[in-house]
Amino acid sequence: MRNRINRTSLTSPARLTERTNRAKLTKRASPASRARWTEQANLTKLAKSIRRTGDMETNFEVRSFDAEITKEAYDRLPKLPLYFVLDNLRSAFNVGSIFRTCDILRVTSLFLCGYTACPPHTKLEKTALGTVDYVPWRYFESAVDAVDYLRDRNIAVWAAETASGSVPYDEAEFPDELAIVLGNEALGVSRDVLERCDGMVEIPTRGYKNSLNVASACAVLGFKALEQMEGKSK
Repeated sequence: MRNRINRTSLTSPARLTERTNRAKLTKRASPASRARWTEQANLTKLAKSIRRTGDMETNFEVRSFDAEITKEAYDRLPKLPLYFVLDNLRSAFNVGSIFRTCDILRVTSLFLCGYTACPPHTKLEKTALGTVDYVPWRYFESAVDAVDYLRDRNIAVWAAETASGSVPYDEAEFPDELAIVLGNEALGVSRDVLERCDGMVEIPTRGYKNSLNVASACAVLGFKALEQMEGKSK
């Protein structure tokens, strides 16, 4: 049996004096003060635990690691019958964020059109966080070409745009297979693209701005599509 180490004997005289004084103060303190000190001590222990384990997510057992899956295995997984078409997006960071959302949703494909940034691109990859290698994507010289490609294959195409005739996204009935066009951050969806779309949806706003960031809009519409499409398959 191992000998127990007397940790008190290893403590400095100054530390012992500090502990003794603290104990005396604790006895004279009010219940509220003692409760506050106890809470502070618990928080200190928690902080030390977090530092030891690396981060707060690990300490609380939140899954913070990516899936261990090869590109080949990912390609074999069933895809959501949803496409996103990016019509001349000016921000590579937004494009990277959309790649990440498309990976989470496991969409069928992402179409990058016009001067929208395409991989390889440093800024895009910074927000895509490795998803560029997993999300199927292709480039078109214009969003018109992409929409014509989809319509030739009988895939419904909607534009995400705040315009007369737009339907709030939470009131729309999503078809079984759908492509959603996301427009330029400042100019929106091109008029010639709007004329080719089967419909328009919008995300209602209640603040100063009349539209949501394009990458955020992608997530809102994508998860609504997921909700309805999976609901139909059950």
